[in-house]
Order: sequence, then C-alpha cells, then structure tokens
Amino acid sequence: MSDSLTLDPPSTRLAAALAGAAALAACGGTDGGAPAAFSAPPSEAPRRHTLGAPPARTTAVVPTATALMDWAEKAYSGFFPGHQPELQAPPYVYRYYPATGNYLGVADGRVYILGPVAGSDTTVADVGAVADFADRVAALTAPADDAMAARFLLQATLGATTADIAAVRSLGYEAWLTQQMALPVSTSNWQWLLDKGIDNVDNRNSAIGTDPVIWQRLFTAPDSLRQRMALALSEIFVVGFDGLSGAWKQFKLAAWWDLLVTHALGNYRTLLEAVTLNAAMGQYLSSNGNQKENAATGRLPDENYAREVMQLFSIGLHELNADGTPRLDANGKPIETYTQDTVTQLARVFTGWSIVTDPFSQGPDVMRLPMELNPNRHSTLQVQALGMTIPAGTDGTTALRMTLDTLAAHPNVGPFIGRQLIQRLVTSNPSPAYVARVAAAFADNGHGVRGDLGAVLRAVLIDDEARDPARSADPTFGKLTEPMLRFIQWGRSFGATSASGDWTLGNLSDPATRLGQSPLRSPSVFNWFRPGYVPAGTAMAAAALVAPEFQVSNESSVAGYVNFMQAAVPGTRFDLKLAYTAELALVDNPAALVDHVQLLLCAGQLSTTSRQTIVDAVTAMPASTASQRSSRVHAAILLVMASPDFLVRT
Repeated sequence: MSDSLTLDPPSTRLAAALAGAAALAACGGTDGGAPAAFSAPPSEAPRRHTLGAPPARTTAVVPTATALMDWAEKAYSGFFPGHQPELQAPPYVYRYYPATGNYLGVADGRVYILGPVAGSDTTVADVGAVADFADRVAALTAPADDAMAARFLLQATLGATTADIAAVRSLGYEAWLTQQMALPVSTSNWQWLLDKGIDNVDNRNSAIGTDPVIWQRLFTAPDSLRQRMALALSEIFVVGFDGLSGAWKQFKLAAWWDLLVTHALGNYRTLLEAVTLNAAMGQYLSSNGNQKENAATGRLPDENYAREVMQLFSIGLHELNADGTPRLDANGKPIETYTQDTVTQLARVFTGWSIVTDPFSQGPDVMRLPMELNPNRHSTLQVQALGMTIPAGTDGTTALRMTLDTLAAHPNVGPFIGRQLIQRLVTSNPSPAYVARVAAAFADNGHGVRGDLGAVLRAVLIDDEARDPARSADPTFGKLTEPMLRFIQWGRSFGATSASGDWTLGNLSDPATRLGQSPLRSPSVFNWFRPGYVPAGTAMAAAALVAPEFQVSNESSVAGYVNFMQAAVPGTRFDLKLAYTAELALVDNPAALVDHVQLLLCAGQLSTTSRQTIVDAVTAMPASTASQRSSRVHAAILLVMASPDFLVRT
C-alpha cells in the first residue's frame, strides 16, 4: 500500500492510454482524443491534425525518444517545464511535468501527450510520428546543409565565409558557440589608436580616427560573435559621436566600444555599472558633473540619465509579463514602470559623478577610466523608487550600487533586453514564447546566475524559432537588415582589406550618397530606429507587425545604398581592396557563381525568380578579358545585394 502511494496516479493512465492509442493507430483508427500538433504556435493549444500527406522532411535522422522530448521542452517550454525523471515501460517512454500537469510520451515511433496541453487528463492525444519532427529536432543541434549554416552565421556574426560554414557544420551549434565565446578579446580600439599615433596632442580636438577605428574592428576582428553582440548592444546602450563634447572624442568612443566588447558575453549587472560610469556616456546623457540640489539657487539634479537608464537600458516604459507582453490594469491599460517622481528621486543617485580630470590638459588616458565620485556634489536626500528606499545620508557609491542592483533585478529586464536582442539578431517579431525562453535564460543561466549575457545570446540563437528551417518561408518572420550590417557582412564574406591600412572609410551616415547609417553615429539616444517602429500605411502595419530597420529606409536611402555599394563592390574606392579569388574561379559558370554569392550573403534565400534574373544578367555579360571577368563577379554581388531576398533575411 505504501509503495502505491509513491506513484503519481496519472502515470498508470498514461501507460494504458498509450497502449490503446498505439493499437488503434496500428489499425488506422483513432484514439478518440483530441489530436494535436507541436507545429501549433507555442502560445496556443495544439491544433488538430489535418488528414493528408505527412509534413515534408529531409533526410534528417529520426530522433530518439529522449532527443524528441528534450526538443519539445525547449520549443514548448510553457507546456513542458521541469520534468520528473524519465520513465520507461517498453515500448513506452514518457515524462511528467508537475508544474503544468502534462505528460509527454513516445511509443512505437509516435508522439503522445496527456493533460491540459491535450485538453484531457484521461485521454491521450496522438500528435504525429517522431519522424515528422526530425528536421526541427536536428535543427537545434547542427545545420542540415550549407545554407542553414550560413543562415545561422548571418544571425550570429558579422558575416559568413566558406570556412565559417564548414566549421559550424563540423562542430554543431553548441560547440561552435562555446569555441567562439572562448576566443580572446581582439585588439582593442584604444590600442589601435595608440598604434596609429593618434594620441598626438595635435589630434585632441579633431575627429581623426573616430570612424576608422570602429570600421577596422568590425571588418577584421577574429572574435566576430563578440563583435556582433557588441554591435547589438551599441543600439540599446547608445552613445553617438555628435552628443560628445570636448577633447579626444575618438578616444572616448574607442573606450566605449571596448567596454561593450569586454562585457558583451559577461553579466548584465556588471555591464550596467560600467555603462553608467563610462566617461562617454557621462557626457552623452549629462551625468558627468551632475550636481546635487541647491535650494538657494533653485538647482535640481539633472534627470537625463535617471530617465534613460530605466526607459532604454533596463526596464522600459511598461510592466511586462515574462514573455514580453504588457501587463494590464483593471481597465485593460498597460501599467507604467515608473513615474516622473521616480525619475526625480533616482536623479539624486546620479549626482556627484565626474570624469576624473580635464582631458584637454591631461591627454586621452582619463577617457577610459570610470567617472569618480565627489561626495560634496552628491545628493544625500532619501530616495524612494521602484520599491527601494535609500536612506538619507547614504554615500554615493552605496546609493549607486543599491539602484543598479534594483534595476538589474527587476522582472522586466529579461524580456525587455531579450526581445531587443532577438530583434537585432534574428527577427523583428518574435513570438511571446520565444521571448519567454530568452528571458528565462536571463533569469537563470542554468547555474543559478542571473543576467549572463553569453547564456542569453546562446538562447537567442539556438531556439526552435530561430533554427526551424520552415521559418524561412514564413512571411512574418525575419528582419530587414540594417545598411551598415549589409556592408560589413559583404566585406567579411569576401575578405575586404584596407588599401592604405588605415581604414579611412569615414562617416557613412549620409542617406543620399552613403549607407544612411554608421556605427556609433546614431543621431540620438533612441538609436537609428526604435524597436517598436511600424511603417505607416503598409501591409506590415495592417498586420500589426513592427519593422524597426524600416525607420532608416526611404526613397533616398534605398538609392543611396545601391549607388554606394556599386562603387564599393569593385574594391577600388573608399580605401577598400578585394581580390575575389574564389569568385573569379566561377566566372565561366554564372549559375554556380550566383549560388556561391547568395550562399554567403543571404544563406541561399534568393527566390527562384530573383536567382534566374541575376543568372541571366551575369550570363549576358562578356567574359573574355580580365576586366570583363571581374565585372561579372561585381555584377553578381551587387545584384544579390540589391535584391529583396538579401535585404530581408528570414
């Protein structure tokens, strides 16, 4: 009797139901339950199967029961969180999930569910053959072909090469990410400026080196994964050249980029403090030299940083559920995360901090030191905000620590930052379930650590929604690639170098004659585009989809981008040099040339029509002389880069 009490009662019902279902399925019948498919959106209950041919599959190996259930737990974590030990009663293998009351089982090559997910805790539902899910299970482990490897690389790095594709296919996603995350940080922007002698006093009031130092890092640094994450973070934690003042702007931005790179795979709380005390950020959002209140003069603390550290860098404007959807009040309205009083109170925390010394007289070195606290300028009034109380008289260092701890621990941070990272790397409109899985990785990296950005990046990239091959055909999935990333990925894929060695590409922000975008040149703290931007009057707006990068896309910028790339691709202008050795070897086979180019640039996603149009155009070009052969290569690359299939990645 005591032994029977240790068994969960539904487990016996599952075994019996599995047996009945398997027997009926073998006879071509039904188990009488509600059939369901894991292909349903994670936020919905599984849909009923439709009759007809099974889903199209590649030759992926049929997964084991354990692999299938592991995948389902990742893809549908809301249904199957935290299973008890796997149970086996041949031919049945199943798991129980006490948090949801669901069961997931495999028997005779079929997948079954029981519990709320199936709409019944007494009747099992058949959701299809294990083989039906082979592609999606395999897709979380390693790419099925070169195109899937390139697709992953275009999300994870600054560009795909044939060597990169081979490495991902050989190692698989997890091992490749582990290897990349273990790479040493590449030579700093700061050191590059020093090596070029730009710390010469004659350059202190100039912009010399500002753009070259970031372009050379983005085009050539071997730690491409880390640089890609830093680029994404630079569009959340924004510092722009035009918002800086005083001497040594190039060194301020060099130190800023080095900060983002250093912390790109580290801890969010550590990053937040480094951002807060950075000299460039101090100038950009006017926390440098911010002073406490003065009743006699009517002076109040500057509120700029206090507002933006909440609105943009941590918790956002509205309270969020774990899946990134807004929490609503009793009237169905979003709940604000903070008020003006919150800003006013937190502004006291950010007083008293200043750049160490005058950089004009001391040289650039102070630009990479954290701002220091002057206790005499720090407000010691009580602060009550975000459920936190900082007692009156608290010193500035303690007050800052308490505030940043509170912000970093806020439940909004995971979904707020996680969703934006998904948008920057994978898709503009992630499902709530995708956001929830990434937010869960932020909350706990699997070892009890909160805010592990490396774990968050891994969760973004190795998610069923990111890796599912079928998403490439989903018109609501993917994103418009921002102009500077198109440019960098082209350069990386084809081995661009600087003709002079100085990377004098300049500021490419002019939309009429350049890219319309340039790194660390954002016009405001709100980045080049907002995460919730919707192009008015479009089908995207009608479908309630956001499209951030379209905020920098207009008639002028589209033409300017194509014209700029037409001049850049031959590799004879803008201080660029390209050999195109592998591409020239394919010139006599235009179809092979175009397929090679589109693999590297857009993971083979050209439509049949676009591909044929480009192949025909390249074929029509003469290829008798060396110059003509080079022109064929340039045309193939430019036409791919001008195609909608390249611009919008899925």
